[in-house]
Amino acid sequence: MVHILSSRTLLRPTDPERSRAFYGEGLGLPVYREFGTGPERGVVYFLGGGFLEVAGRGDVPPSPALKLWLQVPDVTAAHRELTAAGIGIVRPPVREPWGLIEMWIEDPDGTQIVLVEVPADHPLRYRPGI
Repeated sequence: MVHILSSRTLLRPTDPERSRAFYGEGLGLPVYREFGTGPERGVVYFLGGGFLEVAGRGDVPPSPALKLWLQVPDVTAAHRELTAAGIGIVRPPVREPWGLIEMWIEDPDGTQIVLVEVPADHPLRYRPGI
């Protein structure tokens, strides 16, 4: 069995500078570390319990199969903040049949990002009898 010590999602955007502006300034993700120099430099952002590395340059946008799931404490507040920051909202907050409140956005290459609020009464937070 492989013993995993850490992990991160790697993105190779078609326009690294535009993607760094989106994740760093637009979403306001805090920087964990930076490496390299110039337009191709890499930036690793904190994602709660994980990391997102935006580095290098891809010839084509990432696969539509790749999606980012980001849990936030208050999706309605995130909606206000992102709208004020000029981030396009693909779908505003909706309480899904499975009980999570989800809002969808996209990065500059079209990578879909779901911002999720887990309500206090949801099984991901609350388990009766435990």
